[in-house]
Amino acid sequence: MASKRMIRREKKRVSLQRHKEKRQVLRAQLNDPSLDIDAKFEVLAKLEKMPRDSSKVRLTKRCNLTGRAHGVYRKFGLCRNELRRRMMVGEVPGLVMASW
Repeated sequence: MASKRMIRREKKRVSLQRHKEKRQVLRAQLNDPSLDIDAKFEVLAKLEKMPRDSSKVRLTKRCNLTGRAHGVYRKFGLCRNELRRRMMVGEVPGLVMASW
């Protein structure tokens, strides 16, 4: 089980994705070759003033039940431990414990 602090921090990062469009516009201006260097520095300053956690790169996939950050299956939204536990009970449709 991940600490509550880590789960809260990840939820905060998701809520900060509201800056996504503004960040994309500033990124496009930075990549524009027709813009002079002084204007690019102004755009870069605006981009740096935005919250760090609003960046898409800082998001992490977490298990919906435990909050674990590693070993999370996108298809199910569960970490490997919880997926195995649910699979053993038969709660995940289409998955069967392998035996041979």
